[in-house]
Amino acid sequence: NHTSARLARGELSMCGVQARVCVVGPRASRVFHECPAKPSTFRKYYERGELPIAVKHENRGNSIAWKVDVETLDYHHYLPLFFDGLTETAFPYELFARQGIHDMLDRGGPKILPVIPQLIMPIRNALNTRNHQVMCTTVKVLQHLVMSADKVGEALVPYFRQILTVFNLFKNKRKNLGDGIDYDQLEKEDIGKLINETLQIFERYGGPDAYINIKYMIPTYQSCLMN
Repeated sequence: NHTSARLARGELSMCGVQARVCVVGPRASRVFHECPAKPSTFRKYYERGELPIAVKHENRGNSIAWKVDVETLDYHHYLPLFFDGLTETAFPYELFARQGIHDMLDRGGPKILPVIPQLIMPIRNALNTRNHQVMCTTVKVLQHLVMSADKVGEALVPYFRQILTVFNLFKNKRKNLGDGIDYDQLEKEDIGKLINETLQIFERYGGPDAYINIKYMIPTYQSCLMN
């Protein structure tokens, strides 16, 4: 009717005075927006020359060279410091932090488990950047961490509430390019796929309480062991 049409146009008549109403739509969700991180403590240590690493130039690309035997490192000091560097995306900080973590997890053995509580905050900070590169790197590091030594998976279960909040937001975020080739996905850079793989690893290595704690944080998760 005529009144409805006027309302649709945003025109109302109040006491003979016409007013134009501006209807504002809902605000766009920012849950997937990146949150830039400040320069890490890891970067500061590197720039001061206080890390036992250097760039190693090879034909196949750059890698890191350790100036000491990794097994002799103080893991309580260095492993959290390298995890702090997960927020970095620029060379050489990203390379050093990422490869340094994997090297230490490969060779840390029983030194890793006691350090778990110190790793939770840098893991959470990295995930909270919402940066695709940082998140993919961090999720792969989590996979390696869980399988790096006995009982590590179980030790992470009490910290699921701090880790899995971001997992729940991004677990269904998949790239869809139609008939195009998604090269990121071919290289396992699909964050949704990586998260689901990691949840399954958490369940497999997390002991009897892992599934119920995952399910509490991510209600849509389906067990990979019970089904």
